[in-house]
Amino acid sequence: MNFRHRRADREELEINLIPLIDVLLVILIFLAATTSFARYTQLEVTLPEAAIERDTPPAITIDISRDGRYAINGTLIDAPSTADLADNLSMAAAGKDAPIILINADAQAAHQSVVNMMEAARLAGISRVNFAAQNAR
Repeated sequence: MNFRHRRADREELEINLIPLIDVLLVILIFLAATTSFARYTQLEVTLPEAAIERDTPPAITIDISRDGRYAINGTLIDAPSTADLADNLSMAAAGKDAPIILINADAQAAHQSVVNMMEAARLAGISRVNFAAQNAR
C-alpha cells in the first residue's frame, strides 16, 4: 500500500477573490453612505454687524401668566373671550400705524392662552406679532 500521493494528482489550491471583492464593495458603500462630512474653510471670516432698525414703533406688550391671565402694556385685563381680548387690543392699538404686538408668555402658560391672544390680534386687525424669549445659558 502506497499512501503517498503523487503531486500530479493533487489539485492546485486557489483563493477565490470574487466573494472577497463583493464583501469589500458592500463595506465601502456602507462607509460612504454613513460618513458625515465636516465643512472646513481655509479662511477665518468675521461676519459684519448690523444695527437694529431704530424707527420701529413701540410694541404693545402682552403678558400671559401661567394661569392664563392677560395684561396689556402692564395693565391686567379681564377678558373671558377672544372677542373681549380683541376689543382691548383695538383700544391699545388705537391711533397707531401698523401696531406691533410683543407677547411675553410664561414658559408654563397653556398653549391655548397664547393661541387665544393670536386670534384676538387677528380679529383686531393686527398682523405683526412677535414673541419674546430669553437667552439660554
